[in-house]
Amino acid sequence: MLKEALPKIITESLPGPKAKELIERRNNATPSAIRCVYPVVIARGEGAMIEDVDGNYFLDWIGGVGVLNIGYSHPEVIAAVKEQADKYFHAMQNIATHEGYVALAEKMNSIIPVKGVEKKTFFANSGAEADENAIKVAKSFTKRPNIIVFSGAFHGRTLLTMSMTAKKSYSNGLGPFPDGVYRAEFPYYYRKPAGMSTENTLSYYIKKLEQVFDEASPAEQVAAIVVEPLQGEGGFIPVPIEWIKAVRKICDDNGILLIADEVQTGFCRTGKMFACEYWKEEGIMPDIIASAKSIGAGIPLSAITARKEIMESVKPGTLGGTYSGNALACAAALKTIEIMERDHLADRSMEIGKKVMSTYTKWMSKYDVIGDVRGLGGMIGIEFVKDKATKEPNPEIVSKIVMNAVQKGLMIESAGVYGNVIRFLAPLVITDEQLTEGLRIFEEAIRDSL
Repeated sequence: MLKEALPKIITESLPGPKAKELIERRNNATPSAIRCVYPVVIARGEGAMIEDVDGNYFLDWIGGVGVLNIGYSHPEVIAAVKEQADKYFHAMQNIATHEGYVALAEKMNSIIPVKGVEKKTFFANSGAEADENAIKVAKSFTKRPNIIVFSGAFHGRTLLTMSMTAKKSYSNGLGPFPDGVYRAEFPYYYRKPAGMSTENTLSYYIKKLEQVFDEASPAEQVAAIVVEPLQGEGGFIPVPIEWIKAVRKICDDNGILLIADEVQTGFCRTGKMFACEYWKEEGIMPDIIASAKSIGAGIPLSAITARKEIMESVKPGTLGGTYSGNALACAAALKTIEIMERDHLADRSMEIGKKVMSTYTKWMSKYDVIGDVRGLGGMIGIEFVKDKATKEPNPEIVSKIVMNAVQKGLMIESAGVYGNVIRFLAPLVITDEQLTEGLRIFEEAIRDSL
């Protein structure tokens, strides 16, 4: 079975002949702005494995960038979608109520860790839509115009979320952008100012946030502060608990809502169903959570959840969308969450993460190009540098590692403000043997890239 297989390259080179032909067709038919560096054309996927059109087997540690926490082609999800498809594909929520939407909203309300007893959820189609709708809800509730985001943030590619996203290569030449989006410095402790003591680090980053109130928007004009519990595109950097405690207090003191962008961190990826559960253990919860990616095992869907009083502040007609909460997507999501809870995938994420972190930490002592390893559960980043003392980023070696690894049958992806981090997002159904083989290939790719 493919889902139990190990990486295997049978063609003389990559891409193979059939893949090369389709990649050429892609280049002729689609814009190059949707870039892809991988010489892979998928024919089928199972678990954590891909078979390409030439019969090569690849171990996928990207998982659609966090979409496939339960892996490719889970048979129970396929069956759930087929069962729904036999009834109807679509019923727009503004026109006809369908039970899947309601049942999924009820389920999300029961598992999402936001402030409040009574919660409400509505659905969109992508992570960017979830983030944008979360902002709409926050502005409706607070009657305030501005938001604060952070360095290193990635929130999407719509007009608003491009302005929220830090790296401007995602929005180059596409302005002007909406006003009222202001940026503070994210607590990237590995890259704190040189010589700063540990005890001064927290106060430094909190002052950087409070500086926004003085130089960009008064606190009384800020509707929400938006933060990823573990930055994804920014370099897989977990939010320090002591920092988010201070941010929560700032929000409470100033009537600001705290929005957690759990688009990539949600659905067992970090060793909890949601990363904000780590905050909850410390008595902290956000006001709104935006989630997406692995919610539907690959079918487009996202969710926005908040307490009832926040949701009911929104004026009729300002929320919704034609495909939001599509019946097939809701069927997939309900089954996906059931599988995650039944099969204890959050626990599995912790098991995987411990092995990966242990291995990466050993590599950090072994290879001078590895500066830092960090993460939560099965969401881990490994940062490459040119010099451990100066911490100068090394995106060149990351590019080499990614290309060397895929030639050996392992698909990995870069991240980070400087493009010098490799992210671990393997499907949580990966076998122990596949994980071990993937780590072996990864290390071999590092050695080959030195």
